[in-house]
Amino acid sequence: MEGDEAGELKESAEKGSEDQSMRPVAFTMSVLAVLVAVTTVLGHRTHTEAILFQTRAAVEQNRVSDDWALYQAKKIRDSDTDLAARLLHDLTIADKAAAKKDADDWADHRKKWTVDLKEGEEQARAQEDKVHEFEKKVDEAEARADRYDLGEALLEIALVISSVTLLTRSRIYWYFGFAFAITGILSALSAILLK
Repeated sequence: MEGDEAGELKESAEKGSEDQSMRPVAFTMSVLAVLVAVTTVLGHRTHTEAILFQTRAAVEQNRVSDDWALYQAKKIRDSDTDLAARLLHDLTIADKAAAKKDADDWADHRKKWTVDLKEGEEQARAQEDKVHEFEKKVDEAEARADRYDLGEALLEIALVISSVTLLTRSRIYWYFGFAFAITGILSALSAILLK
């Protein structure tokens, strides 16, 4: 029995030394799991940021539509006022003083609406600039999110490939995992640098 016990102890010692040699692989996998989690969270937040910018762009676009609709309504009123003033000018009216007063009132309205039209157009154009600014932010956030997604995928691949090392005891998989991990980390870092 002592021979069997000695063999078991020897096998146990050999397994223990094999387990010791796999500790760096297990540690690498733990680090990769943390990096996957961090990259995933950053990617999700960046996607959310893109959605928020998209929503703000849509709100601003609605304001632009409202501003242009108001501008068109004022333009129609201005045109109607101009037409009424011309008609008053061209018609023969018995009460010339009342006609002149009406024509002067219409002219005053036209002056006011001319100023309002210019302000309305400037406001609508300013709103359009805001929309373009938000759309640009959406594009930037989506580009960063894509890089985070790529980094996440590469880190997950690195994690899986590294885990094959534990099954096969062949470190070549661990080295391949490192290659994917480095590429994934670089992709995630490039998303940070895009800000």
